[in-house]
Amino acid sequence: MRKHLFLPFIAILLAFTLSCQHEPPVLRESSPASACVSAERLTRIDNLIRQGVDSGWIAGADALIARNGRIVYYKAFGVKDLESRSPMLKNDIFRIASQTKAITSIAAMMLFEEGKFLLDDPVSKYIPEFANPKVLDQFNEKDTTYTTVPAKREITVRDLLTHTSGIDYAEIGSPRMKAIYAKAGIPAGFVSDRILLADKMKILGRQPLVHQPGEKWTYGLNVDVVGYLVEIWSGKSLDEFFRSRIFEPLGMNDTYFYLPKDKQARLVKVSTEDQNHKVIPIQLPSANYPLVEGTYFSGGAGLSSTTEDYAKFLQMLLNHGVYNGRRLLARRTIDLITSNQIGGLEVGPNKFGLGFELTTEAGQTVLGMSEGSFSWGGYYATTYWADPEEQVVGLLFFQQIPLTHSGIQSKFKAMVYQALED
Repeated sequence: MRKHLFLPFIAILLAFTLSCQHEPPVLRESSPASACVSAERLTRIDNLIRQGVDSGWIAGADALIARNGRIVYYKAFGVKDLESRSPMLKNDIFRIASQTKAITSIAAMMLFEEGKFLLDDPVSKYIPEFANPKVLDQFNEKDTTYTTVPAKREITVRDLLTHTSGIDYAEIGSPRMKAIYAKAGIPAGFVSDRILLADKMKILGRQPLVHQPGEKWTYGLNVDVVGYLVEIWSGKSLDEFFRSRIFEPLGMNDTYFYLPKDKQARLVKVSTEDQNHKVIPIQLPSANYPLVEGTYFSGGAGLSSTTEDYAKFLQMLLNHGVYNGRRLLARRTIDLITSNQIGGLEVGPNKFGLGFELTTEAGQTVLGMSEGSFSWGGYYATTYWADPEEQVVGLLFFQQIPLTHSGIQSKFKAMVYQALED
């Protein structure tokens, strides 16, 4: 009798042990059929991107789709340089700009797990210059002078991760705050000068906010501040923390703030559009920042990467924090990161978590991305998303400003879902 009572206990223990030892997928190229994806329907994506190239709307692109850890689509189109006509390659490197924000947010949450901070800690606890914040009241456009009113409360770390602090963006934000930040010498993140993030973030802390903390969602330099906080909490430069704690464990060997010389030739040239919205070359010195030996590690915009490297990062998140046998975050922390953190505020039809836009029930009706998918993009026309329900990772990278034909990005997302067969 005792033996029979003991057997169910052994079975439960064995099942628990096996479940804990289950190895999450590591990205590898596989046939579409192995992931229940139609190879025939994926060719529609070829036609979409080639049409963009042939029509002169884009110079070139890299595209990657993975499902259940299997890379089922990984292709390059067009050219990486309109002047030399060098063909785009799958391992070419792109300025991912604001896609840096997700990596910085994950770095912060790794330190959250180590007890370095709480989400509702005031930022001034770690950066004194953010104490006693002020909110912009009156602004004189003629001489950029202004008046302020006291903020109702301090900015918290959660405010930074959700873009609800009231910090705006330099160079691309509202006209008033662009002028204020320019006068204070605060960059947007694409920096070639040998300056330090810490110095600029301390200056930022003394600037007025565009609204009361927590009252609105305003895309701004919040995650640059988070990057400096990561440096404070870890005692390392953001570059060093990324390299040792994220890039090396994930095998992201082509992701950098400033590219080493032996990889600089792989950086894709930035293009622009003429008056007819056709793509043309552009000489843009400000876009050469990845090619210098810089010291400004912008947590909001500074990285360059490949589609495959960034796909590894996203797959780690779909794997509940594990990749290639290394755990970066706990499953419950991933749940926290990908839950609505802005309450009744909205980002279009969607919500925002700790570093990511989150697709809502209303948002999933637009392109077919499942509710709970998380996504964002970058200034130079890179875009990504990860869908936990369908176990899909999708990336489409261009290097173009502006991208009038941005419908290519939306169509790409919709066409990924039309290729799923189950």
